[in-house]
Amino acid sequence: MAWLLCAAFLEINRLKKILFVWCVLHLLASSAWADSKEYVLSNGLKLIVQEDHRAPVVVSQVWYRAGSLDEVNGKTGVAHVLEHMMFKGTNKVPAGQFSRLVAAAGGRENAFTSQDYTTYFQQLEKSQLPLSFRLEADRMANLNFSDEEFAKEIKVVMEERRWRTEDKPQSKVREQFHITAYQAHPYGRPIVGWMNDLENMTAADAREWYKNWYAPNNATVVVVGDVQADEVYKLAQQYFGPLKPHVLPARKPQQEPTQIGERRITVKAQAKLPYMMMGFHVPPILSDSPQEDAYALEILAAVLSGNASARLNQHLVREKQIAIDADAGFDMLQRGKQSLFVLDGTPSEGKTVAELEQAIWQELESIQQSGITEEELLRVKAQVIAADVYQRDSMFYQAMQIGTLETIGYSHKMLKDYPARLGAVTAQQVQAVAQKYLRKDNMTVAVLDPQPITDTKPKGKPHVH
Repeated sequence: MAWLLCAAFLEINRLKKILFVWCVLHLLASSAWADSKEYVLSNGLKLIVQEDHRAPVVVSQVWYRAGSLDEVNGKTGVAHVLEHMMFKGTNKVPAGQFSRLVAAAGGRENAFTSQDYTTYFQQLEKSQLPLSFRLEADRMANLNFSDEEFAKEIKVVMEERRWRTEDKPQSKVREQFHITAYQAHPYGRPIVGWMNDLENMTAADAREWYKNWYAPNNATVVVVGDVQADEVYKLAQQYFGPLKPHVLPARKPQQEPTQIGERRITVKAQAKLPYMMMGFHVPPILSDSPQEDAYALEILAAVLSGNASARLNQHLVREKQIAIDADAGFDMLQRGKQSLFVLDGTPSEGKTVAELEQAIWQELESIQQSGITEEELLRVKAQVIAADVYQRDSMFYQAMQIGTLETIGYSHKMLKDYPARLGAVTAQQVQAVAQKYLRKDNMTVAVLDPQPITDTKPKGKPHVH
């Protein structure tokens, strides 16, 4: 009788826990988000404004739908090089003055290049938004840099490549991992470019990229902050409205052929510890596969990694002590309609990468064969959605989400559906995507074979404007 009462008590507590997690999940999923307003200027420029009146600041971002995805062989890295040249002046704003003007207004600015886009941003006191628009509109249409400026800056980019890759053994592994996983798709090329291409790049190459892709009809301006949307629209008309659109180059569809066998590569580099990456081709949201697969893969990544109770950390790091660290990740937002489900880790002292790989496979096969529990599913959903909710507390992150979705080809309005779509994922769907995509014939593995460290002097240095 006693054991029956004990079992009943445990079951009641289990149900209470599930009920609590569901309450948290639905509370987060139903959180009210400020409605954004969307405008399109006559020249094709898209403007999205999200009002957030908690502080008298504003984030302004300009997103160009042009990244390393759009480059051609022989000119890799040109998207990133042009990002550098965008700070080299116009007829109205000499080289170096852009950053000084923003700093003098009490703001900060920067830019970044990805596979799918190039983005420029400023964070300012709200009354300084006209300065941001004036400067960005000017360099959108009137960039003017000399061959001498280019010759100096391309050396800076080469230094950055050395610092990003040649100086970091794990970065070397990641670079080789991607060119092994992607044998036809441009996602295999490094964003910073191959050194040989940088050495042979000309100012004319950068000007050609600017002429091809930097136009109002290839740009989205995102503003989040203590502003009035209609007033921001008037400012956009004033500064961006007069700019002329132009015909954009045709974008050729680029598809990675189906992988038909396991791929492996070993990278020998000076390092203290070994390291490994394991990846599988999977579909992002923007693909020909069902969107439900992408959401299930997002949950699967969180089941394996992301917090102290996730499977890789719990089993491989804490219990078995096979790894110093082990992680899993998946990017569902990819304009190129391709993505990878990646696992990586560093084996503990006395353990090998082969043992770590075998241990990771045991975790994957456990999910493929037995699935995950409902409690685990609910906990992970609450954690993933809560993390997204907390990140949206940042104005900059709000703008990043909006700009990313719009630039890869989706409406930012799908953000409101994100919690509900994750909440709808079932344990069976998580098990199904693990079975469908995490197969050895679809797997690429890259391993770092550490070599004795003989040169401690860095080959490169980071970039600053």
